[in-house]
Amino acid sequence: MTQTIKKYINDSFAARWAALILIALAMFFAYMFVDVMSPLQSLIEKTRGWNGSVFGTYAASEYILNVCGFLILAGIILDKMGVRFTGILSTSLMVVGAAIKYIGITDWFQTTAFCEWLGSWWVALPGSAKLACLGFMIFGCGCEMAGITVSKAIAKWFNGKEMALAMGLEMAIARLGVFAVLSASPRLADKFGNIEAPILFCVVLLLIGLINFIVFSVMDSKLDKQMGVTAGGDSEEEFKVSDLGKIFSSKMFWFVALLCVLYYSAIFPFQRYATNFLEVTLNIPNTEAADLFRWFPILAMVLTPFLGAFLDNKGKGATMLMIGAIIMIACHLSFAFLLPVFPNKAFALLLIVVLGVSFSLVPAALWPSVPKIIDPVILGSAYSLIFWIQNVGLCFVPLIIGIAFEKTGGYVVPMIIFASFGVFAFIMSFFLKVEDKKKGYGLELPNIKK
Repeated sequence: MTQTIKKYINDSFAARWAALILIALAMFFAYMFVDVMSPLQSLIEKTRGWNGSVFGTYAASEYILNVCGFLILAGIILDKMGVRFTGILSTSLMVVGAAIKYIGITDWFQTTAFCEWLGSWWVALPGSAKLACLGFMIFGCGCEMAGITVSKAIAKWFNGKEMALAMGLEMAIARLGVFAVLSASPRLADKFGNIEAPILFCVVLLLIGLINFIVFSVMDSKLDKQMGVTAGGDSEEEFKVSDLGKIFSSKMFWFVALLCVLYYSAIFPFQRYATNFLEVTLNIPNTEAADLFRWFPILAMVLTPFLGAFLDNKGKGATMLMIGAIIMIACHLSFAFLLPVFPNKAFALLLIVVLGVSFSLVPAALWPSVPKIIDPVILGSAYSLIFWIQNVGLCFVPLIIGIAFEKTGGYVVPMIIFASFGVFAFIMSFFLKVEDKKKGYGLELPNIKK
């Protein structure tokens, strides 16, 4: 007697990887927009009257609404409504927020009565910065919501397949956006003679990302029909808000969440200031500093898929988290004490590339570990809570770094702060490995089921 094996669309190698490319490109465009103004800090300060503290406030604004609870709501929406609704909503929010930020930066807006009114209160923050911050807040809501949506979508489409490799490739493609925008942003500003051009360029790309998610939604709808899943959710079991208690009661969840916020607080805020840090430390032009730092995500982009494949086939996820934290500590301490003494571009490039190795090790192991410790029914909420805790750090750390820079007049103290985050991240990764060994969650085991 033979049994018929039911085939789904994600059983097709071409279909599931096409789905991955669609959502990964959307995140590629999002990452471009996140850092489009990072290499323009000096130019913005000159043309719009911003200073280091204002730029720090702007950088932090991306995360403010998320910290205030939006991300928790986003996770509930994701688990209740599914990846299609949430994905289209999140990419739409990115487009709207990006458009508002673009308007705030334009020369035209500086001449309006509304800009003058915005600048008349809380005068430390110019009117252009206030509207740019508002747009960046809305964009940040969409971007972080898209991040958790993509994570759950990959877990859904690659369940029992090449999940770590898929997550690694998605992160690699997204990070390529950092390289692309650090290369393109200062050149577009130079070519058109203003800071508006690179921002408008990225707004258009975000529109393409929205279209990508709509196409993915068509494919995902077909998968749900094949799996017999009702419209909205991604699981046959119904999500209940009370299920969130399962997340908060998990010791492993807190280890992962704290590791996440500590690690990313030493990476993403550093990206905001890295171009200016290299400009000041090496005494080189803005464009040259941006060109130097753009190589940061490249080795991470190259290594992450290979590390994902290694995790899928061999495991050792918890160990990789520890190694990544150690590398990050060493790099930030070198930025603080060695690079100012030996202000050499080759040495700076070496440190940047090595930091990229850390940026491949930790995320490649971190995100595929979450489905191993959390029930699929509440996976979206788990990702959202991790992202929320992460956003708390990403919101306040740029403010702290901006104040530290203004008070000390240099980057030594900020780099020490970044390194200290790495020390605590290492401690969390150690606890994670110990707990996994006790309870057998499988963080050190391969992802591919044989």
